[in-house]
Amino acid sequence: MKDLNHSDKNKTKEIRGIIFALLAGCCWGFSGTMGQYLFDEKQMDSGWITTVRLICSGIILLIITFFTQRPKLVSVWKKRSTSIHMLITGVFGLMLVQFAYLTAIKYSNAGTATALQYLGEALLLLVSCISLRRLPKKVEVFGLLFALGGVFLISTNGSIHNMVLTKQGLTWGLIAATTMMLYTLLPVKLVKEFGALVITGYGMLIGGISLLPIIRPWEIPVKADTGTIIAMAAIILVGTVFAYTIYLQSAADIGGVKAGLLAAVETISAPAMSAIWLHTSFTKADLLGFAMILIMVILLALPGLQEERTRHENA
Repeated sequence: MKDLNHSDKNKTKEIRGIIFALLAGCCWGFSGTMGQYLFDEKQMDSGWITTVRLICSGIILLIITFFTQRPKLVSVWKKRSTSIHMLITGVFGLMLVQFAYLTAIKYSNAGTATALQYLGEALLLLVSCISLRRLPKKVEVFGLLFALGGVFLISTNGSIHNMVLTKQGLTWGLIAATTMMLYTLLPVKLVKEFGALVITGYGMLIGGISLLPIIRPWEIPVKADTGTIIAMAAIILVGTVFAYTIYLQSAADIGGVKAGLLAAVETISAPAMSAIWLHTSFTKADLLGFAMILIMVILLALPGLQEERTRHENA
């Protein structure tokens, strides 16, 4: 009877983990579309959105941490080395990836920026291969080829003589991919020691504060109408706080690799919402490019899924 109850609990956790990962990916896609709406309809500044989003989200996440993991809020700052690591993560991880992604949306659209950002997975693989001094596995090579093909289709619509994506859009998209890689690598040790929630909360707050003297959001005129307020609230509450919280629960339920793979539905949800709601037009080449980058994510996740499965079976 106990084994049956244990089995039921595991099934419930797995179902919850799958649903939460997919929902997190959809929320991130929704957030990107909201960002595009603010650029297209409200002529908002990407620096202003990034600064306000990071500071507000960071404060909310730290308030949640205060009630759930209070001791960790102080312990992060007890060592000088940890404090410096935390500051570097906030600026070169959280801040840069958010700023680059939103700026990529500004110069392209939510779907394209999201697809380009996910090239960070390919960059992570290359860094891993270099650090471990190994060649990519066959499945990983195919993943890299799909990544290159996807970027080519999105940028040129399949013609080497035709650059359809603006230089700014492509540049910031590739910067977003690079900063996504940094965002993934930089906080690894901190997250293992203090947990993802507190590190993300501090990272966002630090990243937002670091932008204040550069962006000076109080000097930027903003149309503070109902549409702007709702969109910003959606980006902060739905696309950041809620999405990240349920994603963490998903990773705890089904494992980080599987959760990350399912959350890659963002590469589908972002262009779909952008097309349906904002009437963004995508060519067949664009859609094929998005699909190729999604396939790249799947192929690069396969070795990690196998390792997670093996650890689970041996546990």
